[in-house]
Amino acid sequence: MSSSSSSAAAVAGEESAAAPPEAGPVERCKGANGLEKVVLREVRGSSAEVYLYGGHVTSWKDEHGEELLFVSNKVPLFPVFSMSHFSNFGNLEQHGFARNRTWSVETDPPPFPVPTSNRAYTDLILKPTEEDLKIWPQSFEFRLRVALGPGGDLMLTSRIRNINADGKSFSFTFAYHTYFSISDISEVRVEGLETLDYLDNLQDRARFTEQGDAIVFESELDRIYLGTPSKIAIIDHEKKRTFVVRKGGLPDAVVWNPWDKKAKALSDFGDDDYKRMVCVEAAAIEKQITLKSGEEWTGKLELSAVPSSYYSGQLDPDRVLQDSTVPEDSIS
Repeated sequence: MSSSSSSAAAVAGEESAAAPPEAGPVERCKGANGLEKVVLREVRGSSAEVYLYGGHVTSWKDEHGEELLFVSNKVPLFPVFSMSHFSNFGNLEQHGFARNRTWSVETDPPPFPVPTSNRAYTDLILKPTEEDLKIWPQSFEFRLRVALGPGGDLMLTSRIRNINADGKSFSFTFAYHTYFSISDISEVRVEGLETLDYLDNLQDRARFTEQGDAIVFESELDRIYLGTPSKIAIIDHEKKRTFVVRKGGLPDAVVWNPWDKKAKALSDFGDDDYKRMVCVEAAAIEKQITLKSGEEWTGKLELSAVPSSYYSGQLDPDRVLQDSTVPEDSIS
């Protein structure tokens, strides 16, 4: 090989090292602590990461690479809780066991309720182990699809099916533990929950009616709003950004911020973390979901980040996420 061709080869080698081939819309790889994760990428630059351990969505970034989810400084791997809560009121650990189990990637899931042409998604499945059945003796299949929309929206669809061979029903509660990254808690307001009843977790779940025209934060707040609309807006004045929460099959909404004293008491929460996060969860808590053998329940969540000129009253009324609890023989 001549010196000129050697130089050309060297340059080509440098170029290939500097510009690796683009990753596809779905990539399985190793993440923190060697745990397996799936990375989703949308062509305009948004991304999301979901770990098989717990089915945790640990990152959601916009097209500029800005992180939209809050992750505690003291727990760099996961949010303080998880993106999903699946529990009953029996002997299950707090927030259920789904968040502490390793899920599997499902390569050939049953037909999805709403077909999609988008390629940036992954399907996970969780089935009970022998140990799980000792804790909660119910057979189920819990499917979770995590997807990125063309505009960077993060979409989660959970499907829980009762597959008890003995024909028994079971009941559960559910919540998506969504922790949003914000500029400062004093700059945030939540719209869409005004005039609704809520259960105050700081007062033994006593029932009250929301009196404000929006929820603002001046101290610790931990409430379960009941009979909530399908859309809620979280307005961050300083960032001039609004998170829009669209949900289906989840009638309740949890709003939480621990404030300073509680934050210092939480071992997996930084002392000042409360200033840069707000938790608004789509949930089904007040009334448990009950499934007969063969029935399936679907819960949906769609998160968008839009300019802050937007508010809850501008939500498109036609974009309503539908839920279903239907017998097995009617599932297509």
